Amino acid sequence: MTFEEVLIQKPAERAQCAGAALEEVLVSAKDNDALTVGVYECAKVMNLDPDSVSFCVLATDEQFEWDVALQIHFTLIQSFCFDNDISIVRVSDMQRLADVVGDKEDAHCVLITNPAGGSWEDPALEKLHLFCEESRRLNDWVPEISLPER
Repeated sequence: MTFEEVLIQKPAERAQCAGAALEEVLVSAKDNDALTVGVYECAKVMNLDPDSVSFCVLATDEQFEWDVALQIHFTLIQSFCFDNDISIVRVSDMQRLADVVGDKEDAHCVLITNPAGGSWEDPALEKLHLFCEESRRLNDWVPEISLPER
């Protein structure tokens, strides 16, 4: 999908397309050992090797919506992502994200990283970057998308 194709899509279509692309890239990243899951693990990667981070996913659900500590972590992670030009999205169904990444303990934050052995590229990741870029142009700095139902 080209940037022009993304621009002409309706918002609902954009979000649906982005959700499918996110699931695709998460599965691919997991297969390529390019996934970091967990708030603290992600913070460590961001601190030690920020250039390796390609994309960030924050997830919460109603159970954690009022968790002040988690919201503070989210604010710090978002700030880091903005400062380092890392695309970032929110997912409202943490359980669905946990199912996709295979981590039931702490799927509040997921990073897609570039493996140390070289560059890993995925067309779905490029779609997500375009989606985030367009969202920022619409002043939606952390767009919320939904993963497709199974």
